[in-house]
Parts: sequence; structure tokens; C-alpha cells
Amino acid sequence: MVQGKTKGLQNKASSSRQAAKAAANPKKGKRYIPPKKTALVKQASMRQSLTAKINKSIEQQMVSAASAGKLTIMKNTVDAYG
Repeated sequence: MVQGKTKGLQNKASSSRQAAKAAANPKKGKRYIPPKKTALVKQASMRQSLTAKINKSIEQQMVSAASAGKLTIMKNTVDAYG
């Protein structure tokens, strides 16, 4: 029979508080694993830059349409009831 406390069997006092918190609130969205091969890295960076350029051009078109007065969604409903 073992007498007294044993070295390796003592419980640690909640050292995994951070891990439990992370498991309770997982991140939303897709999991993204960055590519390791050079060709795929190049392709991913090109896709990212093209996406940024497309989004920027769409935003510029929306700003120009809004400043020109073409985006009048509520105006049609006001004219119909007014």
C-alpha cells in the first residue's frame, strides 16, 4: 500500500482555463489552411489581389452611383404614397 502523497498523481489546479474557454467559443467561418507549395502560394496571393481589386472597383461604382443620385430606393415608395 502506498502511504502519503505520490508525486505524479496530484491534480493540477485548472491550468487549462484558456483551452476550456476556446472550446466553448469556437471561431465562426471556414477554416483556412495556407498553402505551402510555391505555385499554390503564388496562386493564392494573385487570387487575393484580384479579389481586392474587384471589391475596390465595386465600391467605387457604388459611391459614384450614390453621389449621382441613381440609388433612390425610398423615392419610388414616397412618390407612390405621396
